[in-house]
Amino acid sequence: MPRSPLTTSRRTLPALLLPALLVLAACGSDSSADDGDAGASGTDAFPVTVSGDAGEITLDERPEAIVSLSATATEMLFAMGAGEQVVAVDSTSDFPAEAPTTDLAAYTPNAEAIVGYAPDLVVLSDDINGIADALEALEVPVLLLPAVDDLEGSFDQLRTLGEATGNPDGAADVVADVQDRIDAAVASVDGAAEGQRVYHELDPSYYSADSSTLIGSVYAEFGLENVADGAAGANDGYPQLSAEYVVGQAPDLIVLADTICCGESAETVAQRPAFDTIPAVQQGRIVEASDDVASRWGPRVAEFAESVAAALGG
Repeated sequence: MPRSPLTTSRRTLPALLLPALLVLAACGSDSSADDGDAGASGTDAFPVTVSGDAGEITLDERPEAIVSLSATATEMLFAMGAGEQVVAVDSTSDFPAEAPTTDLAAYTPNAEAIVGYAPDLVVLSDDINGIADALEALEVPVLLLPAVDDLEGSFDQLRTLGEATGNPDGAADVVADVQDRIDAAVASVDGAAEGQRVYHELDPSYYSADSSTLIGSVYAEFGLENVADGAAGANDGYPQLSAEYVVGQAPDLIVLADTICCGESAETVAQRPAFDTIPAVQQGRIVEASDDVASRWGPRVAEFAESVAAALGG
């Protein structure tokens, strides 16, 4: 099964693939790790009320002990300058390097273990086993921010986290930077990708992501046609294709989001039967993406867009 483009762990397909995939965080490595003071003036805004998928929460004061059980939320928090407020993150939150990674498990959450860090805010990407209610019963504010299916959804979550943490200006700066970088990446191709076909690979068994997903929305920005859009049957945006189907679609660009999990590369793809007939293989237009960058929906999505532009000649 594939790594879901919006998470960093393997999960049962397809029911758990959508919230996970897709994955996809990206302001670039340096800017995402920047833990400056942007947005500090937001402390004057409290109390604030923000909304997540678990409902509204009101924070009377700026949270100073945040626990993040979402790798994407962790990247967002550090990118906007809220890193010093984060006291613990789950075991999949491996970026930026200074994130206080613990053995807290995002997919088998334990309320008592989380409360041991005395959080005044917990950020989740999934409400597994009723963890949101369990934490709320312990009077811990919970902000549930699940996987999104387009760029605006990512920007909305950045703004929400900015308000909730007292970093609205920092969040606004991240949104502007990500949008500017994506716009520049698209402009660098100068329309040359319009109508070309892309195949996005989640794992070697040919699970992919269609245009209804976040990663698919990035390809749409370039005017690329997604070969997964033609897959038959219900698939929640992540159809399983076949080698024959991919070869028949003759993609001009292949993006591998299974380089870490499964060791796939331009070389291994070229060795697959009949893949040497695919234009992307013949022209060397294969992006070996980091599984995490391609699976999280935070600031590093800009980094992903730039890698696509580079492969397209931008």
